[in-house]
Amino acid sequence: MRPARRFDAHCAAPDDIGALVALMRDFYAESQYPLDAEWAAKSFANLLADRSLGGVWLVIENDKPVGHIVLSLRYGMEHAGLIGYIDDLYVKPEARRCGAATVALTALMTDCRARGVKSIVVEASDGNAAALATYSKFGLKQLADGRVLLVTVLAQT
Repeated sequence: MRPARRFDAHCAAPDDIGALVALMRDFYAESQYPLDAEWAAKSFANLLADRSLGGVWLVIENDKPVGHIVLSLRYGMEHAGLIGYIDDLYVKPEARRCGAATVALTALMTDCRARGVKSIVVEASDGNAAALATYSKFGLKQLADGRVLLVTVLAQT
């Protein structure tokens, strides 16, 4: 029998940005997306500087970063309160299916409850059975009312 692996999640701080960017680079590489490391570092710095925007947790095993989860917040009329959006959840391949994502989601959910967040939203591929199963353990499920998520990117001036 293999020994149980132990993961911890802690709120990221500015000195974690290098590790977070490295994890994000790995995450993007899995989908063949390039990552602008300077942009990523600035994005993490902005989020970490203003807790009202959300939060970031770093998942650690044996003092090494193995994953991260990012929470973005917005106010939603539907729930008359904050809605949390799981912007990123990444776990290194060697730490998957070992509890790391559960630790990350537990930290995020605990924080959301403390903030009074009314609902949580996450985007996942319908072909990613492992992710869907993990999210369902936390009560996240596909909407059954036919809503479709529509997105546009606004040009910056």
